[in-house]
Amino acid sequence: MDKKAAQDNRSVKDYIASLDDAQLVKDSHALIKMMQGISGSKPKLWNAGTVGFDTYHYKYDSGREGDCQILGFYPRKGKITAYLMDGTAHYADSLARLGKHTATRVCVYIKRLSDIELPILEQILQQSYEYLKSQDGHMHRV
Repeated sequence: MDKKAAQDNRSVKDYIASLDDAQLVKDSHALIKMMQGISGSKPKLWNAGTVGFDTYHYKYDSGREGDCQILGFYPRKGKITAYLMDGTAHYADSLARLGKHTATRVCVYIKRLSDIELPILEQILQQSYEYLKSQDGHMHRV
């Protein structure tokens, strides 16, 4: 069964402009610039407000498969979620030096970009992007 993560037809510019927190808007623009620079791709909206860049195909052991953004973040009031689609465990050493954040299996939660070391985040995102691109467009996840 092939599924494609839902892409949202709204413009990223309009979506970011609709956010009601000036700092969140500023941080979102900085992340867009960073992720677009890494991926060379224009941002697209995925699902309910995720700003994503480039795509990859995944397939679970269960047989479920689909397409998802390689890099992405979800701006919401109180925190920004940055997605590491290959998992945060690969970046434990770098995340330890990132600054104020929390993390789960594929998510890094940041209150505001001023709380973290942006060069470290950029390095992590660059490594994640390069890894996913090296998988020839297909990544096997358990």
